Amino acid sequence: MQPNTETKSQASPEVKPPKRIFGTDGVRGTANVEPVTAETALKLGRAAGHVFKHLGDQSRGRGRYKIVLGKDTRLSGYMLENAISSGILSMGVDVLFIGPLPTPGVAYVTRSLRADAGIVITASHNPYDDNGIKFFRADGYKLDDKIEFEIESLVFSGRIENIRPTADAVGKAVRIEDALGRYIEHAKASFPRGMTLEGMRIVVDCAHGAAYKSTPCVLRELGADVITYGDQPDGKNINKDCGSMHPAFLCQKIWEHRADVGIAHDGDADRLLLCDERGQLIDGDDIMAIAALDLLAQGALGEKTLVTTVMSNAGLVAALEAAGGRVVRTSVGDRHVIDEMLRNGFNLGGEQSGHMIFRDFSTTGDGLVAALQILRIMKARSEPLSSLAKCWARFPQLVTNIMVREKRPFEQMDTVPKLILEAETELTTHGGRVLLRYSGTEPKARLLLEGRDAALLERWSQKISDAIKRQVGA
Repeated sequence: MQPNTETKSQASPEVKPPKRIFGTDGVRGTANVEPVTAETALKLGRAAGHVFKHLGDQSRGRGRYKIVLGKDTRLSGYMLENAISSGILSMGVDVLFIGPLPTPGVAYVTRSLRADAGIVITASHNPYDDNGIKFFRADGYKLDDKIEFEIESLVFSGRIENIRPTADAVGKAVRIEDALGRYIEHAKASFPRGMTLEGMRIVVDCAHGAAYKSTPCVLRELGADVITYGDQPDGKNINKDCGSMHPAFLCQKIWEHRADVGIAHDGDADRLLLCDERGQLIDGDDIMAIAALDLLAQGALGEKTLVTTVMSNAGLVAALEAAGGRVVRTSVGDRHVIDEMLRNGFNLGGEQSGHMIFRDFSTTGDGLVAALQILRIMKARSEPLSSLAKCWARFPQLVTNIMVREKRPFEQMDTVPKLILEAETELTTHGGRVLLRYSGTEPKARLLLEGRDAALLERWSQKISDAIKRQVGA
């Protein structure tokens, strides 16, 4: 008898689960491919329900434990929302659905509703075919490594497989109809009472993402004349040729509408980039310089310190120091920025990419709140954004993204460590620096070169990039 080759061909080898599924900002990847599948989302929901249920002696609301669940506008959000909520409910924890809402809105509503945790389904600035899952503690801050590790271990260990509440012990799901309104009122409260945006024309690009209702609504309620783009999400157009990932579109519209300022978000609206009245891009470093120097002048910058990452321009440091302040740098990622702010009582931090944390108003990066702070300064000083942005001088900086097929340690690559050392030696003598790292969310190596000589940056960028491409280039 011939062997049953059909059965054998269909059998698949046992695959060991990855040790880590959390990256620099939650779980993220291609939707419906591990770890961003319905199966893993359900396990994450069960694990999260168990962990948050046992963080305290009782729920924050003194009743049943509950977790807020929001999302951005991606098509795959429906799949993941249902899967993760099923996991949470199966552990006897209630789910509060709030629908599409910016990531900072989910963090705020978690606190507002006295929930025990918050979850947002989003891949932030990534294309629509990616998705991810971010977690917030009850106080609206992102999880620390210890809690993430506990959730991960429960996903893969099977330790909670036998915990199966039944009958009325199963969780209940309810939809919170006023979540958007709560967040809108919260954002407006960060703008000075009695001040309006009357007389200002603002172009907004919502990236067809989670802010497509909230940002235009807040600006209009504060009196601005608002022209909105990227406010027609269809599940597949999020971040596509628009938003903070493609700010050239916004800058062009400034000219067409003769607007005073342009605002661009990413898909989950935790980022902000601006465009001034001349159509010039205002990035995260510009925004931090304007806001930090303003707060410093008012005596309102916590410990006279701005927190930013190693990616920010050295000119930002020079500007703050010249005004009597200082800059503390962290590793890349807004969570590292927030952790540093919490440890030392700082109230302003951010990233060059547009994550801005005004901790007096928000627990995480909030593109809308950040925009309102810059608009406040413009109104208070009666100055255009182009004028405010002249408060500092940018050092020449060159950032190169290199697609890679694997993230092999740079020190194990031929010639790369030697080239880095040579580049650092030469650039340091010109007030510059070199930073080479892998992206935490994408298959990319990121090379940052900074100094006073732009030609020198170009030359070293080419040499180092070529060496990396030859060995691990995609």
